[in-house]
Amino acid sequence: MSTSPSVENQTNVELPAPVLEAVHLRKEFPVRGKMFGPSLAVHAVEDATVALRPGRATALVGESGSGKTTVARMLARIYNPTSGTIKFRGEPIALSKSTSALRAYRRHVQLIFQDPFSSLNPVHNIRYHLARPLQIFGHARGEREVTEQVLALLRRVSLSPAEQFIEKYPHQLSGGQRQRVAIARALAVQPEVLLADEPVSMLDVSIRLDILNLLLRLKDEEKLAFLFITHDIASARYFAEDTLVMYAGQTVEGGPSDEIIQEPKHPYTQLLLSAAPDPDRIQSGAGSKELTARGEIPSLITPPTGCRFHPRCPHAMPVCKERFPGRTNLGNGHWTNCYLYGAGDESPEANTPAAQGAD
Repeated sequence: MSTSPSVENQTNVELPAPVLEAVHLRKEFPVRGKMFGPSLAVHAVEDATVALRPGRATALVGESGSGKTTVARMLARIYNPTSGTIKFRGEPIALSKSTSALRAYRRHVQLIFQDPFSSLNPVHNIRYHLARPLQIFGHARGEREVTEQVLALLRRVSLSPAEQFIEKYPHQLSGGQRQRVAIARALAVQPEVLLADEPVSMLDVSIRLDILNLLLRLKDEEKLAFLFITHDIASARYFAEDTLVMYAGQTVEGGPSDEIIQEPKHPYTQLLLSAAPDPDRIQSGAGSKELTARGEIPSLITPPTGCRFHPRCPHAMPVCKERFPGRTNLGNGHWTNCYLYGAGDESPEANTPAAQGAD
């Protein structure tokens, strides 16, 4: 997949301030163990930091079980973090569970789910799905105004003629059409941030590019801040200006998407790239030099100490088992958490058990 025109080297351009920012997020899910045994928890995310800026997309990449969706659901306030801070427009938000507080927050931050069929209620038609957020958030009043805005939303996501879709039900639409409706529903509240959780993974390959191009157009035209979650690193390069790589709940590398693809530093990022289809690599016979996976993603109930990738890493050192490395800045916004490039430029507190989410 070629690089998107919107993904450019913006090293010398001053970036806008983040609209939504997560700082050192950590999430544990309690697990019911034996009656008199020790308490257990799934250590799903530890020390994740993400900044989403207007008109830019950040891709969160990793294999299944790496914690990507958990990060998105914390940002969407479906889950509250175990620790860490979520900031909106630079101000920390109170993690209240009150209906009014959540509604006010979700007026600005919307989540697009992976499966468009399960995210739409099969007993309601498309008009209902799009009219509800318009009415709840006060963007339309009266039947005529609601109908006009519903039709406008359908046209914005390229469902035309819109009049043919408004009375249909989800089961009468294709997978791509259902996802377009889900995108239109997210747009109905006029958000500033969209969190897209693998929005094309459930769709036919033939229409994935159309949906990605639709999201790119919306991002550029409306200056939306985007979090794009995917396990396909090629899609990340096409869609997002910046990429974060997650493994077993830890963020291990980040920076401009082109640099992550062209000059991956962390062994796990190199593993992801070696698994991505590449016709040039096949023709050149370079497969023998690729990084080979050793083992599988670890249990997050009893995760490995230190860097969680060390049991699979061909370059693992004794220190990798002892503590998680600090962030090493490589220049141009590119960074990694890996002892191959040093112990990290950040303060020693970054390696403490509290910062790591360790027991």
